[in-house]
Amino acid sequence: MADPVKRRVLKSGAECADRADLSQALDRLAEAHRDLAEAHATADAARMLLRDAIDSLADGFALFDAEDRLVLCNEAFFGMFPWFESLRHASAVPGPSFLDLARQMAEAGATIGARIAPERWLQDRVALHREARGAHVQALADGRWIQINELRTREGGIVGIYTDVTTVKAEDARQRARELGERNLALQATLDTLSEGVCLFDAHRRLQAWNQGVDMLLGFDGPGRGEGERPPIATHDVLVRWCVERGGLDRPEALEWRVGGGARVVADCRMFADAEGQRHITVRSVPLGSGGMVFTFDDVTDQVRFRRSLTETAETLERRVAERTAELVEVNHRLVAATEAAESANRSKTSFLAGASHDLLQPLNAARLFVSALDGEAMPERPRVLVRQAASALDSVEDLLEALFEISRLDAGAIHPEVAAMPLTPLLAALEREFAPLAESGGLALVVPVSAVWVRSDTRLLRRVLQNFISNAIRYTEAGRVAIELAESDGEVVVTVRDTGPGIAEAEREAIFEEFRRLDATRRVPGKGLGLAIVRRVSAMLGHELGLESTPGEGSAFSVRLPRAEPPGDSLADPAAAGDEGDRSRSGRAGPRGALVLVIDNEPAILAGMAALLENWGLEVATAGGPDDPALEAVLERTPAMVIVDHHLDDGVTGETVVAELRLRLGRELPACLVTADRSEALKTRAAALGLPLFTKPVKPARLRALLRQLEVL
Repeated sequence: MADPVKRRVLKSGAECADRADLSQALDRLAEAHRDLAEAHATADAARMLLRDAIDSLADGFALFDAEDRLVLCNEAFFGMFPWFESLRHASAVPGPSFLDLARQMAEAGATIGARIAPERWLQDRVALHREARGAHVQALADGRWIQINELRTREGGIVGIYTDVTTVKAEDARQRARELGERNLALQATLDTLSEGVCLFDAHRRLQAWNQGVDMLLGFDGPGRGEGERPPIATHDVLVRWCVERGGLDRPEALEWRVGGGARVVADCRMFADAEGQRHITVRSVPLGSGGMVFTFDDVTDQVRFRRSLTETAETLERRVAERTAELVEVNHRLVAATEAAESANRSKTSFLAGASHDLLQPLNAARLFVSALDGEAMPERPRVLVRQAASALDSVEDLLEALFEISRLDAGAIHPEVAAMPLTPLLAALEREFAPLAESGGLALVVPVSAVWVRSDTRLLRRVLQNFISNAIRYTEAGRVAIELAESDGEVVVTVRDTGPGIAEAEREAIFEEFRRLDATRRVPGKGLGLAIVRRVSAMLGHELGLESTPGEGSAFSVRLPRAEPPGDSLADPAAAGDEGDRSRSGRAGPRGALVLVIDNEPAILAGMAALLENWGLEVATAGGPDDPALEAVLERTPAMVIVDHHLDDGVTGETVVAELRLRLGRELPACLVTADRSEALKTRAAALGLPLFTKPVKPARLRALLRQLEVL
């Protein structure tokens, strides 16, 4: 009995437990229903709020799902697109697809594009909708303009905002109309400012624009026509008839209509005859890309008449030029005659200078020789001082005459430079030998560089320039040194003579190159103020640039800039030494001290002076007046050690001829030198070719004595 009872009791307990679980589950279900109801109520409220918010928008709103079907839209959407009014109360969600809506608009001709090409518009509208990349504007057939702004949502749908911009478009159109009107006014004002007449025709050959110029040129501004009224040329054909029939246009083809564009055509025509003849009109025509054409009319009558006047003037001028040319030819003939007379006078002047120099230098040479001879005699101090003062005075006269003669030859063009490649070292060495004793006597150091550089210049004229630089530097420098410096740059060689003298103020640097100009600071030093004037002329002749740097109280640096040259392949290592050897080889044998020296000159005073000078040096002297002097034969028998010959002797005999004759008679190279007042380059060249040292009058005793020692006559 116990087991059945137990089973019933257990069964009854299980059933009670199941009922409790069921009751608990039902309670939870009821609670879930209440929560769901509340959620639905909340969602409905939110949906209503969303719809109210969307409906409150002034812009149209539409939402399409991922399948592009309409999910939601507002009242403004139906107001903008009344073609969808049937969807206002539809309950089906989702609604129709965007393609169906667009097709409905295309079939209804809702837009201008849909009315013109429905299928094309539908295709373009669907493509823009699916791109959903922003805003675009759609023109509706009823005149409204809708701005459509479509964007894609996260779920793949599309939201569209539709704004009525008709008012904005209208205002924009009015603004554009105003701008277009202002531009038209500006264009018309611009056209009216042109002196040419302008008229523009459209593709249908109708007049579209014109200016006041065309009214005046073609005669449209007659009485009875109001201001701004269209001219009586409504079409192109009327323009052609007017110009031909009323204007008398001689070239109607100038107004030919052209289609398809092209270049501007210019035609010179005549029309509208007046009292002075027909007017000259230039017609230009330009076809436009739109199919129209522009014609311009320019009255060039005054220009044509002016050109005609110029032509007549030119013809008159040509006649006058021909007359003047004939006159100038006659004047040129007279100028040629005058030039020939001037050249003849210049040649006469040159001859006169040569003769005058000879006549001046002959007595000066004799005086120099006598004074030099007296200087070698034993005499009291007072007479010796007077002799030296006389010698100094003769030196000044000699320097002055020599400078004047040289300037005269430079100005007359009697000196012709022979520019060639030359080494500087032999020239500098010769200058050092010449000026070293003078510098030493003044207590100055003379510094001369040694260089293998070659330059292009005239050796003789360049030496003259450097001689002036060095002599001035030594003359005006009381203490210190005089240095020659060489510098190379950019294919040029700059030769500078630098001293430690008084210097030159900047305001006086140009004046020192003028004739007879000397500075106050150096006026106590003997000089004539001609050396730098010669330097300027010589450097200008050679094309060499001069330079001057100076600091008052510290010294000056005169320079000349020379073009650099390459030495020839067969050049000698020491041309100066080679020349000296050549001179020595031509000098013949040397004579002993007290040797016999033959002096030949046609001036007795010079013979006496030269004899006195040479005898003071311990030499035996024989004199002759010319090659025909009877005493000459006895002298030649005694074999003279040297002969000193005046170049210009009687009867046109020259010294070089006499030397050649004496050498032939003696059968040996008799040492000889020439003395002359002739400073021509031709004589110097001939003497150098013959190996004859040349002394210009007045003879400097020191140079003559140096030559006698070199030839070992002394």
